[in-house]
Amino acid sequence: MNSIFTDEPITDPLPLYRLRDGLMAVDLLAAAISHLDFFTWLADHPSTLGAICVHFQIKPRPGDVLLTLCYALGLVTQAGGVFHVTARSREHLVATSPWSLKPYYDTLKTRPQTLEYVEVLRTGRAANWGSSHSAAWAQSMESDAFADEFTAAMDCRGVLLAPALAKKVDLSQHKALLDVAGGSGIYACAFAMRYAHLQTTVFEKPPVDRIARRAIQRRGLEKRVEVLAGDMFEGELPEGFDAVLLSNILHDWDEPVAEALLAKAARALPSGGLLLIHDAFLDAAKTGPLPVAMYSALLMHSTEGRCYSTTELRIWLERHGLDWAGQYPTAVDRSVILARKI
Repeated sequence: MNSIFTDEPITDPLPLYRLRDGLMAVDLLAAAISHLDFFTWLADHPSTLGAICVHFQIKPRPGDVLLTLCYALGLVTQAGGVFHVTARSREHLVATSPWSLKPYYDTLKTRPQTLEYVEVLRTGRAANWGSSHSAAWAQSMESDAFADEFTAAMDCRGVLLAPALAKKVDLSQHKALLDVAGGSGIYACAFAMRYAHLQTTVFEKPPVDRIARRAIQRRGLEKRVEVLAGDMFEGELPEGFDAVLLSNILHDWDEPVAEALLAKAARALPSGGLLLIHDAFLDAAKTGPLPVAMYSALLMHSTEGRCYSTTELRIWLERHGLDWAGQYPTAVDRSVILARKI
């Protein structure tokens, strides 16, 4: 089983990842076109994000995701914080245009996911994964059945991403890595396999900690990869680690919570310690890339978060005593941002 940390697939799964991660972006666009008539209004009223949110009575988090998606699709542009329609959306998405596709998109307006996006836009509350779980996502993870299913999904994604991440980050001078909310432990296992001297620890809340122990044992790494039971939202993170990993964590939470988690990681590190933030990031100006903007639409629908830009991460890192140490691509539209504790 540990060959997954050394072998690579012969074929490229990128199109399959992008289909899954971008699955719901069309429903967000349909909600904007058919329920808000967004482009017809914006054509006559170039506006800031704040003004757009006020007019359409939508919340800032989903509004931000919508505008990033529209920018990445070439449907809006922005100057001085004011958003304008482009020639493409003026011709094809403004209701009064002879080439308007609004009636075409209107055929999707009663899709359950499109209607859910209208609700998310207006309330800011996540609709949850697959539209099938009534409980909030974090609460759902306290259920053995849901936690097992979701952790398995993240584990199979990690089979490709974890070795790619471990190859990009040099931990040869580090002694101990803490993987915060590390799921099945796939990332901790990948680093343990790459660096024989490195002690890795997964920090997870029940029942996922038990799932992690079983997965690590199946991989024969129980002597190298420890599991600590705990909640990243309760108190401080464990200390005694000179590297801390936040992999696919921040994107599940809105800005105040995401920054607070980053701040906890910074406080747990010693001076000179390394923070690894592994995720799908938007560019500095939030204009794309398109696959990440589409993935952000899915996250906005199903979690309390979204994808963050490199500018946002730089601000948070500086605010909490961390020096930017570079950004490096890993696999399937993900990358890792490295930062050193001052």
